[in-house]
Amino acid sequence: MTALLELQGVTVGYGGGDVLHDLSLVVEEGGITCIVGPNGAGKSTVLRLVSGLLHPRLGGVRFSGESIVGLSPRVILRRGIVQVPQERSLFPTMTVWENVRMGAYTIADRALIDRRMSEVCERFPIVHERRDERAAALSGGQQKIVEFARALMLDPALLILDEPSMGLDPKTHATVFDLIRDMNAAGRTILLVEQNARSGLGLATHGVVLESGRVRLEGSGSEVLNNSEIGRLFLGAPA
Repeated sequence: MTALLELQGVTVGYGGGDVLHDLSLVVEEGGITCIVGPNGAGKSTVLRLVSGLLHPRLGGVRFSGESIVGLSPRVILRRGIVQVPQERSLFPTMTVWENVRMGAYTIADRALIDRRMSEVCERFPIVHERRDERAAALSGGQQKIVEFARALMLDPALLILDEPSMGLDPKTHATVFDLIRDMNAAGRTILLVEQNARSGLGLATHGVVLESGRVRLEGSGSEVLNNSEIGRLFLGAPA
């Protein structure tokens, strides 16, 4: 595997102090890297750092072998890093079709946009089936699927998913995770932050546990999931 994204000894935080402390981790190209950990561990800070919303006080961030430290979120987006946020992010009064096309707002080539729309419709039939309905009419799970479709309009090299299972019922949760698995099988590299550690690590090729802004444990998804210490700390397993 080749490293697509590398965090190298990163220390970063907000006005009140550092959140990540000398943090290093690697997202391998073609895999699913899942970050888990308790509230306040620094998971969201990692995503803000990678997306360009935060800049490290110390350390580096490299994407495809090049530093992205100091680049704006817009430039990082153009480099191929696209994030689907935890919060619902569709425009509720716009149609499904309009929302998905908004994902290509940085692309000037109309023929390319049309081709991408055809591709996402094939992968996510709901985009075509519900194209004229307002996004507000969709369930939470359906909105998440449309958010995935919109993100793929930029054909990202790295797709970041922040808590994709949040607020979903068990059936929709399974559907969303099947789609994540399918996107990865189609060659998409995914960085996943997930509250449901069992689901996230069960899906992942690489698992990372954060605690207090530091890597507590990492390994294959199954290794991390089956680690007895992590079971006690994060998964509710008996001591």
